[in-house]
Amino acid sequence: MQNSQRTPGVVPGRLDDATYRSNFDDLHPALDAHEASVAADRCYFCHDAPCMDACPTEIDIPMFIRQIQSGDPDNAARTIFEQNVLGGMCARVCPTETLCEEVCVRQTAEAKPVEIGQLQRYATDHLMAQEGHPFERATPTGRRVAIVGAGPAGLACAHRLALKGHSTVIYDARKKAGGLNEFGIAAYKAPNNFAEAEVQWLLRLGGIEIRYGEKLGEGLLLEELQDEYDAVFLGMGLAGVNALRTEGEEHAHVRDAVEFIADLRQAEDLSTLPVGRDVVVIGGGMTAVDAAIQSKLLGAENVTMVYRRGRDRLSASTFEQELATAKGVKIVLNAQPVAFNSEDGKTISSVTFAYTEDGATGFHLSEETFTLKADQVFKAIGQSLKGVPGVLETKGGKIVVDAAGRSSISGVWAGGDCASGGDDLTVTAVANGRDAAEDIHAMLTGAAG
Repeated sequence: MQNSQRTPGVVPGRLDDATYRSNFDDLHPALDAHEASVAADRCYFCHDAPCMDACPTEIDIPMFIRQIQSGDPDNAARTIFEQNVLGGMCARVCPTETLCEEVCVRQTAEAKPVEIGQLQRYATDHLMAQEGHPFERATPTGRRVAIVGAGPAGLACAHRLALKGHSTVIYDARKKAGGLNEFGIAAYKAPNNFAEAEVQWLLRLGGIEIRYGEKLGEGLLLEELQDEYDAVFLGMGLAGVNALRTEGEEHAHVRDAVEFIADLRQAEDLSTLPVGRDVVVIGGGMTAVDAAIQSKLLGAENVTMVYRRGRDRLSASTFEQELATAKGVKIVLNAQPVAFNSEDGKTISSVTFAYTEDGATGFHLSEETFTLKADQVFKAIGQSLKGVPGVLETKGGKIVVDAAGRSSISGVWAGGDCASGGDDLTVTAVANGRDAAEDIHAMLTGAAG
């Protein structure tokens, strides 16, 4: 090992191979059959289950847990997939602690919910490991639908439409499908290329074609898709990255956290990824937490996550915050960068922050500042809509859609992060894509209201 945690600068190979493997191993090891049975026994099978109401895809949680309890994980998986075809990934990455598990009756009574996410993973993994696909396509209808974006929303939409007999073509700007699941989440949440395997499993249904390297607005035009297809669904996420517009932001080793996470997810050898000795991450959401934790796991000696508001405004869940601190990440609140400093005029060396005040009079920078040493900085301050045709109505940086996913243009639907209501969660994107597909199907078959 040529480098260590104390090596100055941004360098690869700070750890030995065994430590890399351990650091990026599965965050939550899968349950075995006995563990799943014990976990399922804790469920009260509530008739008015609050967990179902808290699930954006409305999975019948008591039903699938009862099926696991009775020794039938395959039908439990079918119950899940009927509502959420990406239930395997959602079982791994959903913030269940703020959704279904937060409202679990066991959580309310004992502060220990039923392990819904782990049980969902147990069932879906069991079925996905088998040959074939749990669903069968309806008779082909001859109708064709174009889908822009091979992320959770686009995949869910395509699968539901293909299930009903329609043919779908997904266009994606990248060379690999999966969207956020493939490029945007921490590697330790879905190791062993699960996102890629899930896409291949989904495609077994048939009726879904994916065309790569196709970007809306750059050779791929909405009006041409409208002419060629019977309907269009937009689920391309948020391709733009917000800028801080802070002095020195152009210095070397100041980069976007989403790019860092994508590079890490696609790396075949983690020891080749360079990381700083002193890393600063700016932001308070899931992307910031994922970048901070993974910097630490790659061997950074000091990692500090800085957010401009108080803890009550952090969008990262309490579980994620606690995970970050457990991994050695320091979280600093109420501070905003005012300068990225460089000793040589080219490469980042430190970041100066001003303390902030966020109260009844609004958000203000105080005159008091502090400086953190940094040889690498990751910006995780949100993403923005990019490349959307001007004919579509947008508001607040999102495509305006109704409850069914219909946009302002007839025959065009949208869902996921790019549309109003999207909240950077895989499970919400799946629900958007699924529901839009149902409305598209109703329109194609003349059943729409």
